Amino acid sequence: MILIRNASIVNEGVIYRGSVLIEGERIKNVVPILKKQNRKENLEGVETVIDASNLFLFPGVIDGQVHFRDPGLTYKGDIYSESRAAVAGGVTSFIDMPNTIPQTITANTLNDKFKKAAKYSLANYSFFIGATNDNFEELIKLETSRAIAIKVFMGSSTGNMLVNNFESLDRIFSISNRIIAVHCENETIIQTNLMRYIKIFGENLDIAFHSKIRSAEACYVSLCEAIQFAKKYNSRLHLLHLSSAREIELLESKPLIEKQITAEVCIHHLWFSNKDYSRLGNSIKLNPSIKTIIDRNALRQALINGKIDVIATDHSPHTLGEKQGNYFQIASGAPMVQHSLVTMLELCNQNVFTLPLIVEKMSHAPAKLYGLKDRGYIRNGYYADLVLVDPNFRWMVSKKNLLYKCGWSPLEGEFFSNKVVKTFINGHLVYDNGKFDNSFSGKELCFEQKNYC
Repeated sequence: MILIRNASIVNEGVIYRGSVLIEGERIKNVVPILKKQNRKENLEGVETVIDASNLFLFPGVIDGQVHFRDPGLTYKGDIYSESRAAVAGGVTSFIDMPNTIPQTITANTLNDKFKKAAKYSLANYSFFIGATNDNFEELIKLETSRAIAIKVFMGSSTGNMLVNNFESLDRIFSISNRIIAVHCENETIIQTNLMRYIKIFGENLDIAFHSKIRSAEACYVSLCEAIQFAKKYNSRLHLLHLSSAREIELLESKPLIEKQITAEVCIHHLWFSNKDYSRLGNSIKLNPSIKTIIDRNALRQALINGKIDVIATDHSPHTLGEKQGNYFQIASGAPMVQHSLVTMLELCNQNVFTLPLIVEKMSHAPAKLYGLKDRGYIRNGYYADLVLVDPNFRWMVSKKNLLYKCGWSPLEGEFFSNKVVKTFINGHLVYDNGKFDNSFSGKELCFEQKNYC
């Protein structure tokens, strides 16, 4: 057994001093430390004691949107390399997206990814299955219910994964027993904006035009369409990576468990604004685009007031070469999974968020949203997915401490005052102050009311 002693535990809305006893894969006991407590701890059977007197203890981060590029694009990321980076950042579970090569749009391609993750992933894992205009029969197979949700690109040019046929969308939203997760940007509006700016400024557009081309209006119109379909069938709709104040107008502020429509925001939309294009250029070209400070602040407030339910990264590694060139050549996306927790903790230091809110949105809420079994909380009997953070460790993001296979980050040069020092996954110390146990493999995420796990 492992005893984590005298940590500052952040869990279920409170912060308190306490110890956590791990037996095997699970938490055996959580013991708050009382101010006048004089009794001696029972160390019978304890093999390892970790003094966490100056550390925070969080439940592991559950990242509900990553692109680990495996299979087919592994020159810039793969399940092993990116799960390793995730674990170093305190992410103990991830859910990977379907736009790989081949695309994850059939039962066979889905099961192939599960097999690979079982062999190579250091973190716990699950996967989305992707919708297309013509794969409805695959989506309703029993085998594909193993996927945690159906991903719908309602604004995308990724292969054939843009679902732009009304009849296809109508059929997809009629699937009542699955979460339908959508990327909402209206392609017609995007193309209209693009042609307008080319006509005025020519084809050599600056990266700063990205937020004008992939505009708030494009997001809002597509979001309205998705909500309309969801309300028609009372679908369980999850809105991915909201990026504008206007979208938030469509959301309700109430407990997640009462919602039929939930929403996510990503780290980059909480950290950057369009003012950063002049400083960071192509590195922060992402879809949906990073928009104004007004939009960024509205997203932050929507987390606080409960309109937005979860935080994710949309971790999307590209090579440095793919992030160079003119506007039309630059790939959209950036690696974020190693730095998601410390970025949010830095915003906490800036008095934007509180520690309990960060834990709610990065651990508790993703577990609730996807119905993950025995994860997302520091509770007796739950899996020991735990993260120890030193809140007094100042360091700078640089190439020498990046773990992404692509070898770069838009956060290079940023200083953080919190550092992940240990990450436990299923009770196993997988990351310890820069050292990994590469012999360990995570587990498939099990979710309630499904035939798998």
